[in-house]
Amino acid sequence: MTNTKKSPELETVLVKKKKKAHWETRSSYMMMAPFMVLFFIFTILPILSSIALSFTSFDMLQKPRFVGFSNYIRLLLDDQIFLTVLKNTLVFAFITGPISYVLSFLLAWMINEYKPLARSIWTLIFYAPTLAGNIFFIWTVIFSGDYYGFLNAWLMKFGFIKEPIDWIGNSEYVLGVLLCVQIWLSFGAGFLSFIAGFQSIDNSLYEAGRIDGVKNRWQELWYITIPSMAPQLMFGAVMQISGSFGVSEVIKQVGGFPTRGYAGDTIGTYIIDYGTVRFEMGYACTLSVVLFLIMILTNSVITKLLRKNLND
Repeated sequence: MTNTKKSPELETVLVKKKKKAHWETRSSYMMMAPFMVLFFIFTILPILSSIALSFTSFDMLQKPRFVGFSNYIRLLLDDQIFLTVLKNTLVFAFITGPISYVLSFLLAWMINEYKPLARSIWTLIFYAPTLAGNIFFIWTVIFSGDYYGFLNAWLMKFGFIKEPIDWIGNSEYVLGVLLCVQIWLSFGAGFLSFIAGFQSIDNSLYEAGRIDGVKNRWQELWYITIPSMAPQLMFGAVMQISGSFGVSEVIKQVGGFPTRGYAGDTIGTYIIDYGTVRFEMGYACTLSVVLFLIMILTNSVITKLLRKNLND
């Protein structure tokens, strides 16, 4: 058996080479430093603080008091509303997430066929709702529960209903209304990444595909476009999933805060309820940690599935 132990002289040379390499790339570390500092302060530090506070009773006025796993036991065994908001969160994630993802991709695919000016206009039309601050006012008018609501007026005009329906105040309808609004508002960063991805595909790949037997646009999409857009598809999936799990503003603005019987609330709005209304910050942090773990697990599973299918 040969002796693989490095001599002291060789180890000294390797250490010097590593130090030299670090020194030569110091400019890269200096350019990364501002982002890393901000990332630590505004992302890593809040996550660690939430995990620590989840084991305490903290009302934001007095010092946190350590209570161990009491918050987690309360969450899993005593909080019946948590089961409702957990179900709603999963409904938002696994309905609006995939639908928004597929719609964003198909719309980007169709928009890509237009000339640059028309493409820019259509991109702005679909992306603009994510930028508008008072866009929720339109939906509250559409789903208003009186005779002046656009949807009620239309349904009554054509004889589908005889009296107006309280779409937002009724626990049977509010979740469906919020799902529709969220899907309409979901063409965000993922949609833009798909637009950019289509623009980056080399046209020579389509020419080579036609030579190899690709006959129509759907085959081009399946065999050329999708494999060529693997990075954008991965990024879009992460953004759509994260956005679906973190839905809160649309619920507060359209459905109320909280919705009647928590029928339309998610873990996100439940966290806001406990953190900013009840001032039970320790329990709010417990909810945040659970939501964070659910998002990490879901992102990990979906990313692995996409990576496997795209690589195949």
